[in-house]
Amino acid sequence: MLIADIVPYERNARHNEQAVPVVAESIREFGLRGQIVLESRDNPVIVCGHTRVEACRSLGWTEIPDEHICYCDGLTDEQIRAYRLADNRTGEVATWNKTLLQHEMRSIKKLDMSRFRFDFKSRERPRGAEIVRTGERMNMHLVNAEDCTGPNEMPTLLPADAAPRDMTSFNFCRTATEFEGVGVHFCIDDYQFERVWSRPEAYIDLLRKFDCVVCPDFSVYLDMPYPMKLWNLYRSRALGNWWQRKGLTVVPNVTWSGLDSLDYCLEGIPRGGTIFISTVGVTRDRGARAIVEVGIREALRRIEPSRLLLLGSDLGLDYGTLDVRRYRPKSFKGAK
Repeated sequence: MLIADIVPYERNARHNEQAVPVVAESIREFGLRGQIVLESRDNPVIVCGHTRVEACRSLGWTEIPDEHICYCDGLTDEQIRAYRLADNRTGEVATWNKTLLQHEMRSIKKLDMSRFRFDFKSRERPRGAEIVRTGERMNMHLVNAEDCTGPNEMPTLLPADAAPRDMTSFNFCRTATEFEGVGVHFCIDDYQFERVWSRPEAYIDLLRKFDCVVCPDFSVYLDMPYPMKLWNLYRSRALGNWWQRKGLTVVPNVTWSGLDSLDYCLEGIPRGGTIFISTVGVTRDRGARAIVEVGIREALRRIEPSRLLLLGSDLGLDYGTLDVRRYRPKSFKGAK
């Protein structure tokens, strides 16, 4: 059958571009061994085999041998659409027994299997590479040792000058249509931004679009163990420090876990710049509100900021001459 007569399915949901050269290499080495499934002889639209057809075309073929063509005789239109999806999905379900795979690979001596995306050379790591790998997983590369000061060796931040007209939470960043004059905060559940710590490089260009970024609000709950609180504070400062060195305007997030935690919770935050505080959710709890009110006064006294970006209620506090910019998150529109 002429390849020119075979019609690709225009709504094919599978991205095959990267697989085409690999399949072409397989066909060149082993010949065409699989089948191409078409809807019918009168309507030769591809059901299964888009990659094979494109691979053959890339090799300069103009015709597919008839023995490699079959049709969906007896299937309804709905079954054909379902089969097209199911054929692609079933290939994703299978997994490898890595031990057996490596044994099979070692038995192949004369063929370069890297042509088919099998390459175990990268597993041969130089001495000390595992230490580097562990450091990468813990993001030790984000912070320079000289940037960590204080009793708890927290990464330090430089003073920021930011006055965004609006703030948006990180989980709305990808759908944002406005960036100028907008800052990003992380006052959402930790699981919604844990990926920023896991893959910081993946989000740097997205965050760069906004006027400023607040250090992530990793939780420091009252009932958390002390080492966990320190770890979450470290992660927040480490990302902020790295973002600043990447050219982003970074606003320190001032948070604490009880009044006795202020000493270490304020470590690494510079004096005299813009800071960010959230009071979201504290107005409903009298005890939490009291802690926050005292904490705000003490934090402002120690940091002496030039500006406060306040997310949520101002709690009726007297901020004196401090430049306070108040923002209301979507879930907090009616707060007073």
